[in-house]
Amino acid sequence: MKKILFAVALASLLTGCATDHGAYLPVNTTVNNVEDMAGFVLLNQALQDSVTCTGIQEMRQPDGRLQLQVNIRNRKDRRIQVQADCVFKDAQGFVVEETPFENVFLDPNAQEGIRFVSANEKPLRYTIRIRPAW
Repeated sequence: MKKILFAVALASLLTGCATDHGAYLPVNTTVNNVEDMAGFVLLNQALQDSVTCTGIQEMRQPDGRLQLQVNIRNRKDRRIQVQADCVFKDAQGFVVEETPFENVFLDPNAQEGIRFVSANEKPLRYTIRIRPAW
């Protein structure tokens, strides 16, 4: 019994001495941080050769909601399926609203339009995200 108590006391003493000193700043904060600066991003590297954005049109509806019309193009000679969503953000870049991902079918070398509308007038910025549908 004394050996067990000694082992427990020794273990707690050793772990108590191993402390970290101070706070640290994060490193590489700009690596993979495209979503904070770009209006259109691909969430998978494999899509870089397949999908591109040919234009984004933004407008305000009469009630103040932000409406986006996005044109995406299939750069391949085969039909592909992707999923798209929109993250609406306030002036500081904080998420106000996020739409669910929706399936988009792109014919070979075709362009398709997608429309997103915010639920209220709060969003000032946005990021449209495209991911593979596999």
